[in-house]
Amino acid sequence: MGSTANDRRVLGIDPGLTRCGVAVVDGAPGRKVSLRFIGVVQTATNLSIEQRLLGLEQGIEEIMAEHNPDVVAVERVFSQHNVRTAMATAQAAAVALLIAARSGIDVAMHTPTEVKAAVTGSGRADKAQVAAMVTRVLALSSAPKPADAADAAAIAICQLWRGAATARLEAARKRSVRERSAAVR
Repeated sequence: MGSTANDRRVLGIDPGLTRCGVAVVDGAPGRKVSLRFIGVVQTATNLSIEQRLLGLEQGIEEIMAEHNPDVVAVERVFSQHNVRTAMATAQAAAVALLIAARSGIDVAMHTPTEVKAAVTGSGRADKAQVAAMVTRVLALSSAPKPADAADAAAIAICQLWRGAATARLEAARKRSVRERSAAVR
């Protein structure tokens, strides 16, 4: 892929304690997206929670050290009916956020609906539709397995395609708040 000043390397993370999907993609809005790495960081269910979180941290740190992302995009934990699952997902997300902060790497969070809409055009897409579009966008011969890996790639693609616009909107919002605050003084 020909690199431009706008190209970014994104580490997408689909947080999970047993299987944490990870994918590294390069690209920019309106440009071809290329896959650098895809997989899962796994932890054994028979380990203590602290050992599982440590294993997750080590796995994500190795991927970050090897691929040097510009930004880490993490799926935002949303309300789930199973509290135990939601807690495990939140703990895995927190590990990823901590690693990025410690490394001084920007973080973006996207809801599942945002990711689906960015990749498929519909926020109601199912996992098969997301995997099919990830396969097409990354020009892969088959869908990434397991689904956690495909989801991580979708999160990274979402950040590449929507992240810059979202960051500009947030910067404009902050500027507006500052300007209104200064005008009141």
